[in-house]
Amino acid sequence: MPRRLISTGSPLEKAVGYSRAVIDGDFAFVAGTTGYDYATMTMPPDVTSQSRNCFKTIEAALKEGGFAMADIVRATYYVTDASYVDDHFAVCGEVLGDIRPAATLLVVTALAKPEMKVEIEVTAKRRTP
Repeated sequence: MPRRLISTGSPLEKAVGYSRAVIDGDFAFVAGTTGYDYATMTMPPDVTSQSRNCFKTIEAALKEGGFAMADIVRATYYVTDASYVDDHFAVCGEVLGDIRPAATLLVVTALAKPEMKVEIEVTAKRRTP
């Protein structure tokens, strides 16, 4: 199966030289995804809404590549303040509570823009039918 690139249509993808996701065989590698609502190109102010938007974008990229959220095997979370962890984890539990991928959370000093509070990247492996 050839390598396939998935795009959200963000102008940054071409300018910076990355894809929202890369499908390579039975694996999907989803790039670090922030909380933008790509329909409106707005960033909500709270970490809960940003986390939900991250997962919405990730789910769309996986679906376009022929994967499901249940295929996620690895997740890495970046939050810009330790006080965001509980709210972010509540969303993770809603979305991934039954999937339970291996996961890591890092508290970082900043993301690319000050309004970004969370970034999520995942790896998925297609399940054999």
